[in-house]
Amino acid sequence: MRLSSRARGFRLHPIFTMKFLPFSLAIVFAAKLSAGEIPAVFNGLFQKDVPVKGQIGVVLPPQEIEKYMAKVEQAAKKNPEWFREQAKSAKPGSPLPYDEKLGLTKEEYDAYLQLWAKREFKPMQETVLLLRETSDGNWTLSGTGNAAAISTLRYQPKSDTFRSPNGELKRIEDIKADSTSILGAWTGKEWRFEEESSLGKTKENIAVGQYADKKYGLVVYRAQEISSEGTRLMDKSLAIRFPLSKAAAAKPTEAAKPEAPAAPAKPAAKPAAKATEKKKKS
Repeated sequence: MRLSSRARGFRLHPIFTMKFLPFSLAIVFAAKLSAGEIPAVFNGLFQKDVPVKGQIGVVLPPQEIEKYMAKVEQAAKKNPEWFREQAKSAKPGSPLPYDEKLGLTKEEYDAYLQLWAKREFKPMQETVLLLRETSDGNWTLSGTGNAAAISTLRYQPKSDTFRSPNGELKRIEDIKADSTSILGAWTGKEWRFEEESSLGKTKENIAVGQYADKKYGLVVYRAQEISSEGTRLMDKSLAIRFPLSKAAAAKPTEAAKPEAPAAPAKPAAKPAAKATEKKKKS
């Protein structure tokens, strides 16, 4: 299914910071783990070998916001240097502070913020996530459907890094996003790979965490390749949320099956007292 331009994941609009991902993150020493012990970065989110049902989705504000976004896009084309400078000091993933150079009046900017506050996570595809330990003591977090993109990554507890076909994703600063960020208020941990050569640039990020209300966990992934001429060769973004309730864990034998419809309720039995009374009259 081809998504519309407003539903293609994490393409950040010029009104937002233009950093690679809406994260900010600090290197933490990885604790030594005994075999079979779940790494601390997954604690409270997953259980070993227990499939969890989740949803791949995109964050969308009301459609009315597009008229304001169009104005900001035009302003960004006219003054790209100013937007880049503003993005460096702005909160990642959040709207830039008001300025006339945004191309909006103060009233339009306030209306924009009101619409932005109404954004929602729109599920696009069901998935199942599964945390497993490999024979060499590393860990994989696999996913079904489009979430299969994260299945090639291996978490290495000793170095607190992820290994992908591109290379090693190193731990960066922990995420502490507030309610104005694109995903809302959530905390988590993030890893990043970056490489630049004569052929172009490759970037890859993965982050795991949970919403501030602790109702849902999050896995956010992005891989991007840009040619030396600036052409975007590949840009894959995933936002996966999953309930943190233990009851939401999918059974291993039924993880990929749709839920069976509930059985119709049986009619209640007639009260025994009335049946006895009828027998006496007869």
